[in-house]
Amino acid sequence: MRGRKPKPTVLKVLSGNPGKRKLNHDEPIAAGIPDCPEFLDAVAKEEWNRCVKVLAEMGVLTKADRAALAGYCVAYSRWVEAEALVKRYGMIVKSPEKGFPMKSPYLTVADQALESMRKLMVEFGMTPQE
Repeated sequence: MRGRKPKPTVLKVLSGNPGKRKLNHDEPIAAGIPDCPEFLDAVAKEEWNRCVKVLAEMGVLTKADRAALAGYCVAYSRWVEAEALVKRYGMIVKSPEKGFPMKSPYLTVADQALESMRKLMVEFGMTPQE
């Protein structure tokens, strides 16, 4: 690996180009807002609509982002559902075989979904700035 992944020009401009490096004004842009995929559940569609509004206002959303945004929204929906189940059953449950205490499988699902969300949020510039 050769270091940090290049940041899209639009994100550099939004952050004020802190490194003062030359900007690529010839970077290809797939203009337009992507359509919401039909396979998203209700929670994911609600998050899609929220994110589309925010990302469009930021000027970073294009039609090319459809799959990445859908992936984020699916992970968000999983996270919401898993967190509700953790709240319902607790973080520690009894193992099915011998009844020993163990980490809830829903907690594992929630953690994995949150990690997927975090990775995709970074791609869209939806994480706190340094």
